[in-house]
Amino acid sequence: MEYLLRDLRRTHYTGSVTEDVIDEEVTIMGWVHEIRDLGGIIFLLIRDIEGRIQVTAPSKKLPAEILEDIRALRKESVVAIKGKVQSSSKAPNGVEILPSEITVLNMADQPLPMDPTEKVKAEIDTRLNSRFLDLRKTGVSAIFKIRNQMFKSIREYFADNNIIEINTPKLVASATEGGTELFPITYFEREAFLGQSPQLYKQMMMSAGFDKVYEIGQIFRAEEHDTLRHLNEAISIDMEASFMDDTDVKNILNDMMVKLINDVNDNCSNELDILDYKLEVPQGKFQDIDYDEAVDLINARGIEMEYGEDLSREAEKVLGDAMDDFYFLSGWPTEIKPFYVMPCEDQSQKCHAFDLMYKNLELSSGATRIHQYDLLVEQMIAKDLSPESFESYLKAFKYGMPPHAGWGLGADRLNMVLTGVENIRECVLFPRDRHRLTP
Repeated sequence: MEYLLRDLRRTHYTGSVTEDVIDEEVTIMGWVHEIRDLGGIIFLLIRDIEGRIQVTAPSKKLPAEILEDIRALRKESVVAIKGKVQSSSKAPNGVEILPSEITVLNMADQPLPMDPTEKVKAEIDTRLNSRFLDLRKTGVSAIFKIRNQMFKSIREYFADNNIIEINTPKLVASATEGGTELFPITYFEREAFLGQSPQLYKQMMMSAGFDKVYEIGQIFRAEEHDTLRHLNEAISIDMEASFMDDTDVKNILNDMMVKLINDVNDNCSNELDILDYKLEVPQGKFQDIDYDEAVDLINARGIEMEYGEDLSREAEKVLGDAMDDFYFLSGWPTEIKPFYVMPCEDQSQKCHAFDLMYKNLELSSGATRIHQYDLLVEQMIAKDLSPESFESYLKAFKYGMPPHAGWGLGADRLNMVLTGVENIRECVLFPRDRHRLTP
């Protein structure tokens, strides 16, 4: 029979059922991970957010009704188990629970659409179609515990450096960066779009005098990619700072990454062990290579690349093999960067833009921004954009916009780097790509 909680409450998570509580009565709650009925004795493994604990039910020591309740259980059912903790050298954690009361909170249907015990491997589409079950896997949940630490560390870094958190609209009237990769939506009697970046808003906050800001939020790109590193809905970590240039915000990004990797290694050692992965903490300043040098290096290694092109996948791989794990790619051609990026004073065909790379994966793009109204309008026109479409944005540049710089960092790709997974869909609870809109 299934029950509500009523007066029943958990006293311990599995992780705190240790030798310190031997001979104490505890109540645990979780999922039935495994059942082994050996006739004279039944073993249960119960799983919760902290791990697993063995429940041992010897027929000679327990009432018949408890044994019947256990035999009626199905894998992945939700239960509450009260019992006494005892030492056991053969149990996974050196302790086990001798049950005195078992309450079924929800019995799971059978058969399961997939095996969440990690014994049977499933294809990524099968896993994503039953993501709630997939997330019960220890290895999968480890990815999201590390992701949680990632956001915690990043917010701590921003708070420690007096960088203010903001939240900007995700429904916008026009393109953020002038591109065409936008998802149109019906907004009452007019057309609107899902925002592809908080870029224009965080620049407007510089005019508002907020000095240094950041945002962690969704971005949407209607690009028809079908790769292991692209999604159409992603989480972006964005920051912008007044009275700084690209060198300054590179240093911020560099320092934040070092803190983040240290924190993950220190606080997620169990999860990293589960994933059998650990990222080395980079020392000092990241290597920095100019775009011109990168083009020469790529060509010298047998991959053809013209000056003025973005990096192909092959070019990224060749460059990643030649550089340190983390490195900046700087001094990009003005022509292939957005209109708001500041051109170099002595070489207007180049600009103050950079990417942060990890091996062959782009993690972040940043730049010194144009803060002069006339130059900004000139750059818009040069890129075939209509200044009238950016009227609200441009207004902020007429009445005292300070010099400023910033960057955007892909949280989902960053989580790939921190966990060692190769498919970005592994790092998103419910990913959205060109083929997937559910669950």
